[in-house]
Amino acid sequence: METYHVLLILINLCGVVIMGYDKFLSRQPGASRVPEKNLFLNALAGGAIGVYLGMKIFRHKTKHRLFSIGVPVLIFVQIALYLIILYKPELLHLKF
Repeated sequence: METYHVLLILINLCGVVIMGYDKFLSRQPGASRVPEKNLFLNALAGGAIGVYLGMKIFRHKTKHRLFSIGVPVLIFVQIALYLIILYKPELLHLKF
């Protein structure tokens, strides 16, 4: 398995774990929460699928427009970029 595949799996796994951890913290009185910008940055960094799975599994951030609309858009963009990199890297002037 290529290194970037492993990195994508890890960043998405982190997304699920971070969403679950923030949901756990949301039920603890007075607990310091994971900032929304950190959750979204994880999605932006390639973990959109993991963050989306975390949203659905833990029913967390599903009513926030940034997450309910933004994360699915990021998934679409990330899948498109992944497919371009995989099958047509010359479109991005990448050499693998």
